[in-house]
Amino acid sequence: MKQNRTMLLVVHTGRPEGVKTARAVAQRLGAAGVTVRVLKSESDEICCPDAVEMSFSPQAAEGAEMVLVIGGDGTLLRAAEIARPARTPLFGVNLGHVGFLAETEPEVLSDAVDHILAGAYLVESRMTIDVTVRQNSHIAVTTWALNEASVEKAARERMVDLVTEIDGRPLSRWGCDGLVFATPTGSTAYAFSAGGPVVWPDVEALLLVPISAHALFARPMVVSPESVLAAEVIGTSGGQGEASGAVLWCDGRRMVELPPRARVEVRRGSQPVLLARLRGTASGPDIGASFTDRLVAKFGLPVAGWRGMAEARQEAAARMRDEEAADDA
Repeated sequence: MKQNRTMLLVVHTGRPEGVKTARAVAQRLGAAGVTVRVLKSESDEICCPDAVEMSFSPQAAEGAEMVLVIGGDGTLLRAAEIARPARTPLFGVNLGHVGFLAETEPEVLSDAVDHILAGAYLVESRMTIDVTVRQNSHIAVTTWALNEASVEKAARERMVDLVTEIDGRPLSRWGCDGLVFATPTGSTAYAFSAGGPVVWPDVEALLLVPISAHALFARPMVVSPESVLAAEVIGTSGGQGEASGAVLWCDGRRMVELPPRARVEVRRGSQPVLLARLRGTASGPDIGASFTDRLVAKFGLPVAGWRGMAEARQEAAARMRDEEAADDA
């Protein structure tokens, strides 16, 4: 393993258990000779005197081996803003409700830290999306997302009127509550709540999921990762007064106002987000788990009665032995 190891802690300090967990992790890492960085905005709550304080910027993650995120998916998405440009992998400890992006749970964190210190982890590359907002043909905003970019109505009492486009050709016009452009990683987030499909994270694709669209054809769609998706804001329908626009949210964190005639373009991101995944261990169901296991654990899916191929083969072999014994008798 490399010398002078450095790791950054990003913590949901609004949760007392998050602060307590962060202190314990910082002490374990420090005792193992790892230099621990913390964000200045979180340092007072974490209270780790040996930690190096850093501002919230890509420099905080620059040169670090890993960003350890203690919180829910929202905390990990916040940490991704500084880890992505630094090309530093994220490792999530779930303190939220579902925590699909997290790698482990607090009850098996001790084993997880042992694996991290031993270097027993792999790094996955997760596809992102780059988002461009144009107004009057001029680029107004460029941003990105790991999970999704959503175009949503600005006025609660109205629907937003959108025209969608794929690869330069119009697809449909919808009066709707909004539209979600998602990555496979984001297929279990907002897009899932809007009725979109679950897509395994190693599949390269872009998702387009309308939200409560009043149209005959308004199904979720999965398209090529090389496609360019777009939505143009016509305005709003219903209600009284002048037409208003919409709002763009990226990962639920970055918001852009979209006036009528604004155009949102979404394409495959130029830079991925890196996630650290532990190698297999029996310490807990979520450590080193496959995506199928993660789905079952996070959503509490019923799997009673499943035997698997190994058990089925064993039963078949036992029946054959019984039949042979009966024939000999």
